[in-house]
Amino acid sequence: MGSKIRLGSDEIKFITLFESMTGATVVDCLQLENTVGFLIKKGDMGRAIGKKGSNIEKVRKTIGKIIWVIESDENPKEFIKKLFEPVKINKIQFKETREERNVLIEVNKRDRRKIIGSEGSRIKIARQLALRHHKIGDITVQVV
Repeated sequence: MGSKIRLGSDEIKFITLFESMTGATVVDCLQLENTVGFLIKKGDMGRAIGKKGSNIEKVRKTIGKIIWVIESDENPKEFIKKLFEPVKINKIQFKETREERNVLIEVNKRDRRKIIGSEGSRIKIARQLALRHHKIGDITVQVV
């Protein structure tokens, strides 16, 4: 799928903690400022969330940061949708050249802040995960 992913000691600690607290398998982890994004194995979302969000809440309290959990997908289009769930994406358009592969997503104006995240952390993590797992160079957000 992607090239070898290098994780720092913090990410490795977060993965170990997340997996032990939730029972879900973590594929990748990214930390940005006060946000940690966990990419989990396809099919593990229910396990990761727990009853009424109890697992996510336990992890959030332990780490003390905003937690963002994304379910992995082999299909690039489905992967992009999952990066931003539960926000509804109106349109996903891939733009490919020989050098790079980019994505344009179209969302409703009211959902823009949810897509971008606190201080841009959600879109930054989404872009890095898209690059690492689907070789997508950039994600552009268009508001309608």
